[in-house]
Amino acid sequence: MSELRSIRSYVLRQGRMTVAQRAARSRLLGRYAIDFSAEPLDFERVFGRKAPVVLEIGFGMGETTAEIAALNPHVDYLAIEVHGPGVGSLLRLIEQRSLANVRIVQHDAVAAVTHMIAPASLSGIHVFFPDPWPKKRHHKRRLLQVPFARLLASRLAAGGYLHLATDWQDYADWMLEVLAQVPEIENTAARFAPRPDHRPLTKFERRGLKLGHAVRDLVFRRVPIER
Repeated sequence: MSELRSIRSYVLRQGRMTVAQRAARSRLLGRYAIDFSAEPLDFERVFGRKAPVVLEIGFGMGETTAEIAALNPHVDYLAIEVHGPGVGSLLRLIEQRSLANVRIVQHDAVAAVTHMIAPASLSGIHVFFPDPWPKKRHHKRRLLQVPFARLLASRLAAGGYLHLATDWQDYADWMLEVLAQVPEIENTAARFAPRPDHRPLTKFERRGLKLGHAVRDLVFRRVPIER
């Protein structure tokens, strides 16, 4: 994976943590968070059972992650986020909703996927409303680049899905162009897919809709893996 660029796709603005978020981190981080490791995770050990595992990259404040996990208790969710307040927020939601099927990694997504996720081990990957970096000179900072898309595809089991969503048309077109260069996955739609039932409306989506932005979903599926 030497092609993966070292340019960060995010700016680490931690912001202020609320008292509740700080308390949740102090109380729950050791129970629901996983430290970065250079070795692939054993999902059965992490979650205490054998179940499909879905990776979510960039969960923001965690509302969507918690909602999806609550609606799908038979699926386990590994959620990656770099921002401390968001981690604290999701930890609160995990506790409030008694979610046993969510674990958190607070680390750079490229490094975490490279080292902590074994090939062909995921049933799905969610990347909802990543930073669009709209200025052309910043496009190199966009999370979805061809090398990273290839890495994500390699972590999907046969039949596993990659689901992305954005409210920026330019980024949606960019995503289509990038994913078209990854032969291991195929589009489930002619271009953009209807919003799947498993993705609830997010606050970012509601904000985008208010601004008149059309939301685009892309759902690609891993083709059978040749032996």
